[in-house]
Formats: sequence, C-alpha cells, structure tokens
Amino acid sequence: MEQLSTPALPVPLGRPVRRRIGRRLLGLGAILLVGVGFVLHKNVKRYTVTSGSMEPTIQVGQRVATAAAGAPRVGDIVVFHPPAGARVRDPVCGSAFEGSGSSRPCDVALAQELDSVFVKRVVAGPGDLIAIEDGHVVRNGVRESEPYIAPCGPGSACSFPTAVRVPPDEYYLLGDNRGVSDDSRFWGPVPSAWIIGTVVHCSLLDTVCRPVR
Repeated sequence: MEQLSTPALPVPLGRPVRRRIGRRLLGLGAILLVGVGFVLHKNVKRYTVTSGSMEPTIQVGQRVATAAAGAPRVGDIVVFHPPAGARVRDPVCGSAFEGSGSSRPCDVALAQELDSVFVKRVVAGPGDLIAIEDGHVVRNGVRESEPYIAPCGPGSACSFPTAVRVPPDEYYLLGDNRGVSDDSRFWGPVPSAWIIGTVVHCSLLDTVCRPVR
C-alpha cells in the first residue's frame, strides 16, 4: 500500500519579510538623514568669538554656529557686518546729535558696510522706539526683562533716555555685556541685508537647529 507523506506546511514569511523591510527602511532613513545633514551643514557657518561683548551668554574663544534664516526676532543673537562707524576707540553715528555724548542712542548708521563680523543680540526691530536706562532696553515705552545681561554701571554710555525709532528693515543690536560692548547705541541700527545669520544650537548632524537665547 502506497504511503503518502504529509505535505510540509509553508514557512510563515510575514515576520521575516517585515524584518527585512524594517531594516531596509531604517537604512534608507539613516542615509537620508546623513544626506540632509550634509546639505544643512553647508548652510551652518561657525565663528570663534574674540571679544567679551556678549558675556556672560557667550564667552571669549567660544565657537558659535549660525544659520541663515528669515527676519530675526527680538531676543535672537545674530552675526552680522557692522556699519563703518563701528570703530572701537571712536565710534561714529550717522547723526552728529546722537550716540556718544548725547541723550539719544544712534538711529542713523553710516551707509558703508564693513567686512568685519560682529555678534550681538537683537533688542528692537523696524519701527520700534528704543531708549536705554542703566544698560536696560526700553522698547516702545516698556523696560525689557533681560536677566542675561551683565551690569552696565554708571555713565553716559549706559543711559540714553531719549527714545529714537528704528528705521524700516533695520535692527537694533546690543551686546549682553553692556558696559563694554561696542554696539548700535554708538553707531546705529543694522540693515537686514548685513545680517549673516542667527546664532543657533544644532544637533543630529546639524539637521535640528534652534536659536540660542
């Protein structure tokens, strides 16, 4: 009598197939992440800070990353080219009646852009009214909460009580170390076209960047 063998049951393929697909997708995702990281990495520039004007937020010798973005917001830290009046020993405002020795902070910068690169914090934007009291910003009549700044101390460089208006498409930039910072108080606001980028903290191969505040 012929004996029939029991046919072998098919090997379940669902789980191994899912594992293979999962590994492939994971590998593809990793490749895409690296690719995006390389692309974004080209848009992230790094600079070494050489002055103490942003202490205690940014220290001398610290490396900072910047990413080009849209219009900066008040509170952002930006890297930029300053106007020609940004001279350390003798800053020059575009108006002879503002800046150093005046009660009004400078609101007219010299039109020439310098090649040097500065890092400061945005404290006012286009159309804002700005004054300075003991190193603290008064924007649109309201004294800003600025827990990150260093004390400015007494002296005319720390107080410009008469408010001025920031021109269209320009930004007012001050250092956090107000007592030693060479900034918009003395040589005026900076056009948006001169702003290189916003200082950011990046992670995951520079794929995730957020502004440093």
